[in-house]
Amino acid sequence: MNLIIDVGNTYVKLAVFKADRLKKKDVIKLENLIVYIDSLKKEYKSITKVIIASVGKLKNKDISYIAKHYKSLILLNSDTKLPFKNLYSTPKTLGIDRIALVSASVNQFPKKNVLIIDAGTCITYDFITDSNDYLGGAISPGIRMRYKSLSNLTANLPLLETEIPNSIIGNSTNDSIHSGVVNGILKEIDGVIKEYEEKYSDLTVILTGGDANFLSKQLKSSIFANSNFLLEGLNYILQFNSN
Repeated sequence: MNLIIDVGNTYVKLAVFKADRLKKKDVIKLENLIVYIDSLKKEYKSITKVIIASVGKLKNKDISYIAKHYKSLILLNSDTKLPFKNLYSTPKTLGIDRIALVSASVNQFPKKNVLIIDAGTCITYDFITDSNDYLGGAISPGIRMRYKSLSNLTANLPLLETEIPNSIIGNSTNDSIHSGVVNGILKEIDGVIKEYEEKYSDLTVILTGGDANFLSKQLKSSIFANSNFLLEGLNYILQFNSN
C-alpha cells in the first residue's frame, strides 16, 4: 500500500492507496503530522511506500522519521523521474502540484490532449499533448485572492465571502464585486478552454482544486471534475518510480 503526503504551509493532506484505489483521505495540521503517522502505522501495517510533496516547511527531522519507518520514500522534486516529457523551459521552477496533476492525466487519460485546471489559491492551467509532451500553461489569481485584492488594494471596497452572483449586472457594490470576481473567473476559464479547443478539437478538460465544485456547476464547457486528482497523480508518480 502507498502513503501520499501533500504538505502545505499550515495543513497536510494524506491519502492511503491500495494500487489505484483510494482507501483513506485526511487533512490535518502540519504540527500533528508525526502523531498522525504513528496512528496510521497501526491502522495500515501494509504501507511500504511513501511519497512526500512539500510546498510548505516540512522539517528534516520529520522526513527522517518517516523514512525510518517505511521501506521506500520519494521526496518529489524536479529531478524525480516523471511519466511524461517535460518541455517547460524552466523545469526546476515547475510547481510540484502541477507535476502531480499532469501525472494523473497521463495515467487516467493516456494518449489524449488534456487541459488540467486547478482552481485553488491560484488557478493553474496545464496542458499535455497526446504525444505525452507537457508544454506548460498559465497561472492566474484564484477566487479568494481576487476578493482579497479588491479589499486590500483599495480604500473602500469590503472583503466579501464567495457567493454566486445574482446577475451579470451588479446593482450594489457587493453585487458588483461578486459579479466581477465570479463571472470574471467563469468567463476566463470558458475562454481558455475555447481557445485550446480551437487548436485541439479532441481536448479533454479536468477541473480540480478547492473551488472545483463551486465553479463546475456554473461553467458552460464540458469538463471532468475530480477533487482527488492531485493525490491520484502523486500516487501514480510513486508507482511509476517503483516499477
